[in-house]
Amino acid sequence: MVRAFAPGKCILFGEHAVVYGHPAVAVAIDSGVEVELTESDSWTIEGMSFEAHRHPHISHILNDVFGYDGVPLRMEISSGLFSAAGLGSSAALSNAMSAAVQRLTHPDDEIDSVQLARIGHAAEVKAQAGRASPTDTATSALGGCVVVSGDIVEGAEHVFDASLVTPEGERKWSICKVNLPPEIDAWLVLGFTGIGSPTGEMVAGVARLLERDPSKHADMEAIARITQAGLTALGAGNLEAVGMAMDACHVRLQSLEVSSPELDALVEAVRPHSLGAKLTGAGGGGCMVALTDEPQRVAEAIEVAGGTPLISRLGAEGVRILA
Repeated sequence: MVRAFAPGKCILFGEHAVVYGHPAVAVAIDSGVEVELTESDSWTIEGMSFEAHRHPHISHILNDVFGYDGVPLRMEISSGLFSAAGLGSSAALSNAMSAAVQRLTHPDDEIDSVQLARIGHAAEVKAQAGRASPTDTATSALGGCVVVSGDIVEGAEHVFDASLVTPEGERKWSICKVNLPPEIDAWLVLGFTGIGSPTGEMVAGVARLLERDPSKHADMEAIARITQAGLTALGAGNLEAVGMAMDACHVRLQSLEVSSPELDALVEAVRPHSLGAKLTGAGGGGCMVALTDEPQRVAEAIEVAGGTPLISRLGAEGVRILA
């Protein structure tokens, strides 16, 4: 039996702007996905018969990456993440599954987080018809605070590069890490609206808005500047400045029409107890995130406002073997 865990993620700065070549900053969160693999008489997943075509990312990991030809496996998956909420649950599953299969097939090999990030990205590409950013898989694999951009970002440590030929052409990314000061003592509290976040629809909606109103490109440029300011503040451990950047980012995302009344209500509810708060991810639903030193009060405010809270440290550990 092998057990592996990979964390989810939330985006602190740069959502939507990253589609247009600007950097995005994501952090790993405490909650994530755990995978347990046990040798069995038949292939099953969560108690049901395993059908490869229904799980293309898992099939890719088993067959294309590791060429698994051993006995059938019983695969059990447990998740502490909200579904379809922009927290990277699919990427966490791919990373945890990759780590578990690697440990099962090569028990003496060390876990290589960069290799797992690459495998996880390829699995997500397989599952998403040739389109997938490495943001979720890289953050889940590496842990901590990750920056994804078209170019190496000043003030961050370059880790690896990724590229992908999509139906729209080749895309390239630089993945960097921000080393958070060890004395940082703050929490993230996520608030789930209960509404799924339709990423594809929101990205397409922003593209239509920019075509209809070119002045909105100024919001993209502003988000890029806010992201750089937020990165500088993170590296310096200046949490007040990080919170200010989060607040400013939310205003720009509202201008791009990707927020929602439910997200705005949660953001407003937590402001009295937070350093900063904003939507996280594609918007239209999904989650908001608050930076705070009063996590319980923020969680209570989210519940009173109709959301479901999830508390995490700022920048959790990446993918790992549990047993």
